[in-house]
Amino acid sequence: QVQLVESGGGLVQAGGSLRLSCAASGRTFSSYAMGWFRQAPGKEREFVAAISRSGGSTYYADSVKGRFTISRDNAKNTVFLQMNSLKPEDTAVYYCKPTLSRGTLSTPIGDYWGVGTQVTVSS
Repeated sequence: QVQLVESGGGLVQAGGSLRLSCAASGRTFSSYAMGWFRQAPGKEREFVAAISRSGGSTYYADSVKGRFTISRDNAKNTVFLQMNSLKPEDTAVYYCKPTLSRGTLSTPIGDYWGVGTQVTVSS
């Protein structure tokens, strides 16, 4: 089982950038597609971005396409989310999670969610 720790969140002004990291334990990290999800106050958790096991394919929610970039380093068991041109509506807790390797890779695996990392974008 992969255990995950998200980091890199913070407070940033609109138009700014942040880079989130998700460090995974275990030797099976490269066996999983990985996704980023977010949950804003009072809203349901939503898909943000996903990357295939090899890193060769990526998928994005329409709301972040062109602004966010997902990447991974399998040698370091880490997945990243580079967030540029941030908007106040990007404010949320961000989570990483293994995802099913089918379709747009946006289906999370399992019921457990970590604590995530808070991103707050001020206007």
